[in-house]
Amino acid sequence: MGQLIRGLDDAALRDRVAQATASYFLDWSHPASGMARERSAGSFGYDVAETVCTGGTGFGLLAQIVAAERGWRSRREILDRVERIVNFLETADRFDGVFPHFLDGATGRVLPFMAGDDGGDLVETAFLMTGLLGAAGYFIEAPEIGARIEALFEAVNWAAHLRADGAVMWHRHPARDWAPGALPIRGWNECLPVFVLGAGSDSHPLPAASYHDSWATAPAFHNGQTYGDTRLPLGPDWGGPLFLSQYPFLGIDPRGLRDAHADYWQQARAHALVNRHHCLANPQGWAGYGPNCWGLTASDDPGGYVAHSPTEDTGTITPTAALGSMPFVPDEAMPVLRHLHDDLGDRLWGEAGFVDAFCPAHDWVAESRLAIDQAPIVIGLENLRSGLIWDVVSARPQIRRGLARLGFTAPYLTPSV
Repeated sequence: MGQLIRGLDDAALRDRVAQATASYFLDWSHPASGMARERSAGSFGYDVAETVCTGGTGFGLLAQIVAAERGWRSRREILDRVERIVNFLETADRFDGVFPHFLDGATGRVLPFMAGDDGGDLVETAFLMTGLLGAAGYFIEAPEIGARIEALFEAVNWAAHLRADGAVMWHRHPARDWAPGALPIRGWNECLPVFVLGAGSDSHPLPAASYHDSWATAPAFHNGQTYGDTRLPLGPDWGGPLFLSQYPFLGIDPRGLRDAHADYWQQARAHALVNRHHCLANPQGWAGYGPNCWGLTASDDPGGYVAHSPTEDTGTITPTAALGSMPFVPDEAMPVLRHLHDDLGDRLWGEAGFVDAFCPAHDWVAESRLAIDQAPIVIGLENLRSGLIWDVVSARPQIRRGLARLGFTAPYLTPSV
């Protein structure tokens, strides 16, 4: 899959890119645990080969469902990996059922994400649970694995991260009080699944008030400004990095999804269009930007790791930004996909798809690929093609209960949920 084949039609090119990108998880997952490695290269103070990530594993499970559905690998091979992951997670470090950001892929012991962050990470756990629940819903031939996944979900004590003032906290270690500067989860950002899954839990739920009175009251929640010709319903000025509106809707179906605050299909589409508008305006004059080369989101960068956005623009383009937006803005994203592959592929393309990022202004190309950036490409392209991942994940009762309890409406929700 690493060989460039230029001139494919659009559908064939999307298929080729999705299949190659999925190999990050199919061929480079940790051999003992089956979990996704955080990254393929780079020096960030941890062992790249042994450090696995919980959120990236959740995303990777959804990408591997695509591989099974498309026949890139057998269902049996992917199901075996799901079982290996479940085996690993059942004995790995948890904190009131909440998994940490990083684990040692061989031992299951927590690895600190940063100094003091060696406890439960509720956001990464929500991403992991989204992927696990999707796998349980897809592999219906293995109900025993599905039951074990549901047990992992029901063991998550979402309420343990609830502070006395009603805020839901990102990190927590049961042996310590809230750290000074502890981060409450407030919107708009990538953390919406925390509230949906937390509200959907029947064992340790988050109260709906945590969504309505904390998440949705943050200063950066409502936006309502117009950028170019696009009104942005939610989020910070200029929308922030594109992952803020991509990660929530890798599994949760935004088609027709609404609540009192927004139409979430419109939110995801508007965010991508605003991001593109900035890149085309290119106020800083960065080399390479244009209709076929746009997309700012968090990724590696010549200066380290940066949450790229219109207000934090270093000239670095991240392929997952436009490609993960493909379901929402296919006409605007397809020229980027073709340009990256056909025109820049000699530098950007390899055995596991595109590199994480590149900066034409500094003649820099990342050596790395990251789990959380590779998976949205595969998932986004499949959701454009068939809606498969949206259909599988949003059929799960935990998702439907959570959305309904928070007051969302969607064509796939019924009053009886």
